[in-house]
Amino acid sequence: MGKSISALQLGIVWQRLTGLMDEVAQTFVRTSFSVVVRENWDLACSLMDANGRVFAQSSRSIPSFLGTMPRTLAAMLERYPKHTLEPGDVLISNDPWLGTGHLNDITMVRPIFRGAELVAFVGSTFHTVDIGGAPNPFAKDAYEEGLCIPVLKICRRGEENSDVVSFIKENLREPLETLGDIRAQFAAYELAQTKLLALLQQENIDDLTAVTDQILLRSENSMRRMLESMPDGEFDDHVMADGFEKSLLICCNVRKKGSELVIDYSGTDAQIDKPINSVMNFTFAYSAYAVKCAFDPSSPNNDGGLRPLTILAPEGCLVNPTRPAPVWGRHLSGHYLPFVIFGALSKMMPTKIIADSGSPIWNVYFKGVDRSQRKFVKMFFMSGGYGARATSDGPACLSFPTNVANSPIEQFENQTPMLVTEKSLLVDSGGAGLHRGGLGQRISFKSLSPEPLTFMIRHERVKHPPRGFLGGLDGAAGIDLLDGVKIPAKSVISMKEGQVVTFETPGGGGMSPAHLRERFAVERDLLDGVVSAASAQRDYGLAASEIQQMLNANKGRAS
Repeated sequence: MGKSISALQLGIVWQRLTGLMDEVAQTFVRTSFSVVVRENWDLACSLMDANGRVFAQSSRSIPSFLGTMPRTLAAMLERYPKHTLEPGDVLISNDPWLGTGHLNDITMVRPIFRGAELVAFVGSTFHTVDIGGAPNPFAKDAYEEGLCIPVLKICRRGEENSDVVSFIKENLREPLETLGDIRAQFAAYELAQTKLLALLQQENIDDLTAVTDQILLRSENSMRRMLESMPDGEFDDHVMADGFEKSLLICCNVRKKGSELVIDYSGTDAQIDKPINSVMNFTFAYSAYAVKCAFDPSSPNNDGGLRPLTILAPEGCLVNPTRPAPVWGRHLSGHYLPFVIFGALSKMMPTKIIADSGSPIWNVYFKGVDRSQRKFVKMFFMSGGYGARATSDGPACLSFPTNVANSPIEQFENQTPMLVTEKSLLVDSGGAGLHRGGLGQRISFKSLSPEPLTFMIRHERVKHPPRGFLGGLDGAAGIDLLDGVKIPAKSVISMKEGQVVTFETPGGGGMSPAHLRERFAVERDLLDGVVSAASAQRDYGLAASEIQQMLNANKGRAS
C-alpha cells in the first residue's frame, strides 16, 4: 500500500491496533506473578513506530505512563542506537529521570523487525513492589531508594542476558515475583510482534509510518478542535500538599489561546530532601492526563493528542527536581497536578472538571516474615472518595487520578500473616454540595504474626483535606491510627501480634453550594447512612423536626 490510505481502512486499522495492545496487556496480566500487575493493573503497554512515536496504547493503562514511553525510548536509543539493535533484543531501565519517575517502575522496550527492517517498537512499564533498598518515607536522595537499573539489554537476540538478570536478582527480596513479571512481558512482546506483522500483511501496509502519520494527525486535530471550542484566557490556581515538616505549595497557571494550551508551574516550592519530588516525565504525564480528561476524553491515547500541550516547570522545583533528589513517593506531589489544573479550568469550563478527590492514592507497605518463614514486602492500595462531578455525586472509594484497581482482601490475607478486621464507608466524609463528594473508607489490619511486622506509610490530605469546587464544601481529611491512637501520616512503625492499624482515607470534595441540592437526594443520603442527621441539618439546612419525621417514617416502613 502506498502513502494514501482511505478513512475507512484507517479506522479499521486503528481499531485493530488498539485491540492488539489490549490483548498484549491481557497476556502480560495473565502470565504475571505479582498482585500489583495481576489485580491492581499498575502497568501500560505501548506501540511506537520506527520514529519512536506512540500510536497505540492499551486501553487500560496507568495515567502516570501517558506520554512517557517516547522519552524513555529516546534515552535508550542514545545508549543503543537503532543500528545496534537486533531481532529479539529487549532494553530495560528504571532510571526515574528517564522513565516514569521512581525506581519501582521498570520500563522495557523491544524492537520489532520485518525481515531486516525495523518497523516498530513495543514497550511496557510495570510497578514492582520490591526494587531493593528499604521503603523509606525519609530518604534523603535517590541513592537510598533502591536499585537503579541503567539502560541495558536484558535480552540479546532472544536470549536472556544472565549478567543483567543476576545483578537484579541479587538485589531483591522476592526475585521470583519481579523476574516473573519481567518474563511475562517477554511473552507479551512475542504476541505483539506476531500480531503486528500479521496485521501489516493482511492490510497490505508497506509503510507503517504513513499510517501512524495519519493516526497522530487525526488525534492532534481532535484535541485542537476541543481546545478551540473553549474560550481563550489565563487562569490560576494553587494547592497545598501536606509535605513533611511544613506544607508545600504547588502553583499552576493555565494559558489557553486558540488550539494551544500552556500549563506553567512557576511559583511552585523548590524540591526537598524527602521522597515527594515529581520528575518532569511524571509531571508531564499527569498534566497531559488532566487535559485529556477535560478536553478530549474519548479519543485514543497517542502522541498526536499531546502536541497542542506545553508543560513548563522551573528546574529544581517540586515538580521538576534535579538529580539525585529522592523521588520514591513522587505521586505525593504529582497526584495533585490534575486538581490544580482543574481548579484553574473551573473558571473557564466549570462543567468539564471534578472537585478534589481523596488522593494522592493511599497505600501501605507491610514487611516481615510470612507463614513459610520467608521475607516479604507487600503493598495494599486504599482509595479515598472521588470528587463530585458537575452533574453527579462522586463515587465512594474510587481512585483518581491514578486508576489502579482495589486490592482483593482475601488474596492479601493469603499472602501475609495479616487479618483485615474492618472495611467500611466513612459517614459524612464526602464534601457537601449540589453534588456530594464520594465517601472515604475505614480499613483495619490486625497482625497475626508472632514476629514483629513493620509497616510504612506516606499519606497526604491529612493536614489539607480535598477541596470542594464552585462553592462545594471540602471532603474529610484522612487519619492513621495504631490501636486507636493517631500516628504520623508519614512513618515507619513496628507492630506486634494482635495490634491493629487503621486507615481512614479522605473523602472527595463537593461541587457547587450545598443549599442547591435536591431535598430527595439529602433524604436518600440520610436514610442510606451516607450523611448523618447533624450533617443534614448543618450542611444542607434541614430542620431537626424534618429529619426526625423522616427517620420515623422510614422506621414505620421498615416495620
